Amino acid sequence: MTDMTERNRTEGPDTTKESSQVGRKATLRGGGDPATRGRTAIADGVVEKIAGLAAREVVGVHAMGGGLSRTLGAVRDRVPGGSRAVTRGVKVEVGEVQTALDLEIVVDYGVSISDVADDVRENVIAAVERMTGLEVVEVNIAVSDVKLPDEEDEEPESRLQ
Repeated sequence: MTDMTERNRTEGPDTTKESSQVGRKATLRGGGDPATRGRTAIADGVVEKIAGLAAREVVGVHAMGGGLSRTLGAVRDRVPGGSRAVTRGVKVEVGEVQTALDLEIVVDYGVSISDVADDVRENVIAAVERMTGLEVVEVNIAVSDVKLPDEEDEEPESRLQ
């Protein structure tokens, strides 16, 4: 018998628990906090999707992207199997611990552009930092158009009924 087994038998059940805990601690590998045992890389596309969805949640944002990208995106959205381009109007730079974003938005007529821009900036920063852990150093917003109430969307009409 080993010395440990002999000691456990002679010292009783209380010391067995302590001995097994000591044994478990000895089997831990690597030591230290698990968060320090590697790195996490977040792709630009991930941050773009988060930012695009967060910006679209804000009241007063009619669309994302410039005129041409919205038109092409609308055509792509109507193609069977095509998906809504969540990243339209969003460009990002992602570093190891920080990110910077550029957004292009279209606002609804009648809303305060500065209030909408502030709300978009606040919502995007909160969502990106909460979900990725990256520090958002800047969110630049370009308002490329105003959607008038009587204007039709730039999406082409479907020929199918």
